[in-house]
Amino acid sequence: MTILLARSAGFCFGVKRATRMAFEAAESHDGICSLGPIIHSPQLVEKLEEKGVVVVDAVADIPEGAVIIRSHGVTSGELREINARNLEVVDATCPFVKSAQDHAALLSREGYVVVLVGEGEHPEVQGILSYAENTEVFVVGAPADAEAIPRRKRLGLIAQTTQSFETLRQVADICLKKCQELRIFNTICDATSVRQEEARDIAGKAELVLVIGGFNSANTTRLAQICREIQPRTYHIETAEQLQSEWFKGIGIVGITAGASTPRWLIEDVIRGVETLSN
Repeated sequence: MTILLARSAGFCFGVKRATRMAFEAAESHDGICSLGPIIHSPQLVEKLEEKGVVVVDAVADIPEGAVIIRSHGVTSGELREINARNLEVVDATCPFVKSAQDHAALLSREGYVVVLVGEGEHPEVQGILSYAENTEVFVVGAPADAEAIPRRKRLGLIAQTTQSFETLRQVADICLKKCQELRIFNTICDATSVRQEEARDIAGKAELVLVIGGFNSANTTRLAQICREIQPRTYHIETAEQLQSEWFKGIGIVGITAGASTPRWLIEDVIRGVETLSN
């Protein structure tokens, strides 16, 4: 059996940075919280918990001391609450997410109605939206959703960092017909685009594709969707324990990719699991 591994599978820059900061903070503090999980990898979050990093869901739940801000960022309101309590902050917000927040704030200040391409309930999207203050905002998860946006004089378009460029482009085409002025900031992370292109390439060559990453990870789920459109035998898994031997019967080429929040050790575990099943 031949295994095709995506070159960029696994941690992106922002996740590497956030993970490093979280482990360093755990070493230097006698107990520390993170507001929400650092990244969308339950297995890595569990390792951080073993180091003393406690995940809390609200600012009110943070004890006195220090808090880590997750890679997805937090809302402007949560940040104000944290600062009001004079908590020590370890800001692990991905720089690309921070850029999207800044662009949302800029569009708001300059009087644009903000259109955000993304998943409405995702913590990154909720955070970005909170910086678009004193303006109308519309969240669209797909081009079809953009058709419901009412006509406005000025629209400002941004995207969740893990969205596909094609979706952003299609929404932009629709928005052009709904306003006199459209301002676009491409806030999609380069790492996302690279991983999606690699996924398409591998799915076109493989007889079966494995996409490794948290089931709660938006970018991993999107990779699985992209691969499944090309190769129906695509399976989204979190760990090697979820591999099933019957998947591989008669399969000669297995493609493997992973989301930007998937640790390397999980990818290596899956590769070893596939090799074991193929023997």
